[in-house]
Order: sequence, then structure tokens, then C-alpha cells
Amino acid sequence: MAKLVFALNQSLDGYVDHTAFAPDPVLFRHFVDDVSGLAGTVYGRRMYAVMRYWDEDHAEWDEAERDYAAAWRRQPKWVVSRSLKSVGPNATLVANDVEATIRGLKAQRDGVMEVSGPALAASLGSLGLVDEYQLYIHPVVLGGGKPLFAGPRPRLRLVASDPIGADVIRLTYVPA
Repeated sequence: MAKLVFALNQSLDGYVDHTAFAPDPVLFRHFVDDVSGLAGTVYGRRMYAVMRYWDEDHAEWDEAERDYAAAWRRQPKWVVSRSLKSVGPNATLVANDVEATIRGLKAQRDGVMEVSGPALAASLGSLGLVDEYQLYIHPVVLGGGKPLFAGPRPRLRLVASDPIGADVIRLTYVPA
């Protein structure tokens, strides 16, 4: 049975904005290794649109970026959306019966799957489908924006804290 993990970068004050801070080389390599080992990722529509950047090569990429793109392209993806009509390579559109689909994926697959996107993670968390939360905390204060958590969560229990790179700490929580 697969474990569903919500993992995302956030500011010290709890906001997500992929344009406000970037991972250092150590953290980026961590993400390359992470994506390489996933059994798949479940995306919300908006986060999937952001991640489609990795579908096409860019001449300015370094080796780590090429490695990330290759790993991202290889992994299976499920995109939860009622408005999209199609999705890109190695992706499956999930337009209906999201709960049953995700429960089925968890039952059929082994390893770690990630859920990406705060709104989708909130929805799946409220259904009891998120097994772990990995918060990558960056030393940046944004003062506003899109919050990491799109709604209240049940009580969580800290199970690990890991410094990664020069400035980021990963806090790992499970439902209490």
C-alpha cells in the first residue's frame, strides 16, 4: 500500500510562492532524489500547470535541472480537475470520484506518492487520505499570499526534523 505525502516549500510565516524563494543546490538535489523515488504524484490543476514547465527542455538548464526533468517526466501523474479536458504525457485526468480513485491508487501501488497543491491536499487530508506532511521551511517572510494549509487540519504529531542545505529545515508530521 502506498503512503500519500503532502510535501511543499513554505515561508516562515506559512505561505507558498514558488517565485519568492528557490532551493539551494543541496535542497534541489534532495528534490531530484525525492522525485526519482516516487511511485507517482497527485496534482491539483493549478500546481500541475506550474509543474508542466518540466515537460520541455530548456537550453539554460544545468545537470541537476535536467535530472529533475527526467525524473518528473518518468513518474506517473494523476491530475484532479473538473475543468481540464486533457493532460500531458504520463498523466491521467481524474475528473470524478476523486476519493475512490485516490483510495484505489493507494491500495494498488507501493512506495511513496505525493499530493501537490494546498487546496487538493486539504481536500484529501479531510478525507483521511494524507498519511504524512513534509514542510520545507525557508527563512523568508512573505507577509501574505497563498497559505500552505488551505483549511484547518486535524491535530498533527511531529515525527522528524531534518536540516537540508544551508537554510531549510524539513518538518515531518503525521496525523495524531
